Amino acid sequence: MDIQLSHVKKSFGDTAVIKDVSFTVAAGEICCLLGPSGSGKTTLIRLMIGALPADSGTIRYGDTEMPNMAILKRLGFMPQNDALYEDLSAQDNLAFFGGLYHLPKATRHARIAEVLDMVELAGHKHKLVKNYSGGMKKRLSLAISILHKPDILFLDEPTAGIDPVLRRKIWAQFQALKAQGTTIIVSTHVMDEVIECDKGALLYNGTLIEYDSVDRLLKKTASGRIEDLFFAASESEARP
Repeated sequence: MDIQLSHVKKSFGDTAVIKDVSFTVAAGEICCLLGPSGSGKTTLIRLMIGALPADSGTIRYGDTEMPNMAILKRLGFMPQNDALYEDLSAQDNLAFFGGLYHLPKATRHARIAEVLDMVELAGHKHKLVKNYSGGMKKRLSLAISILHKPDILFLDEPTAGIDPVLRRKIWAQFQALKAQGTTIIVSTHVMDEVIECDKGALLYNGTLIEYDSVDRLLKKTASGRIEDLFFAASESEARP
């Protein structure tokens, strides 16, 4: 199921945060929303999952326009800030969210064990989350977001503030999910992470400055570094 954004706009007061954004994410791809802090990535994700209404424009999943409850059940979302109950264990957090997802009791326990193993937390499942490291909390947040086997997964800055070794492990998990057929939309300001993705949507001050396959985006640069496209956008904006 493709995701189609058409002329989406969003303002808060007099400030335009998303400015006439249009692009399509094909089913089964990893699409990177790439841009510096304040470029509109989180707002765009909130629009795509139906948490915010667009001022104008449309967001469709296949032929279905958002917001739509049937589509919401097929989405997973990992927020930028960990939405965890710190006085509960990892296993109890997952059991709680499994109930919210209406997972059948007969399969809930097995699925919890499966995702804990996937994010390498099975050995820490009874530890209270308040005693977890930052990286462990990130992995538990990922486990919660995939617990119900969503068709489409949204990840808002999932590797922010974690070390390079753990970042590599987390991206390996994303690639494994893609191999299972999951469509992934991931936001990041880490420029090097775009090479992990199939497509890149480059946002700068709320404007989509580029959208293409990662290979084609890199070929548009002189140095082979994606930052060049942002430098060009910044220079263009600065010109009178």
